[in-house]
Amino acid sequence: MNANEQKIADRIKELLCENLGIDADVLTDEIALFGDEIGLDSIDSMEIIACIDDEFGVSMTGTGKENFYNVESLAKYVAAHQG
Repeated sequence: MNANEQKIADRIKELLCENLGIDADVLTDEIALFGDEIGLDSIDSMEIIACIDDEFGVSMTGTGKENFYNVESLAKYVAAHQG
């Protein structure tokens, strides 16, 4: 990731910890958000969409699930779609 993507990733991690109660010590840029490790579900994905829209002004509604894989993929999507 470049410096801008890393800055976005750091903010996304803060938002996920604040809004979804994820342990900051567990949440890395690469860890899978959905599945066994973090264990988010479809309701959580709606919260992620709302947080990213509010914080960065980037709509993720209808975005492919590959963009939700981990914090790094979220940050790259946001960086590529910011105005």
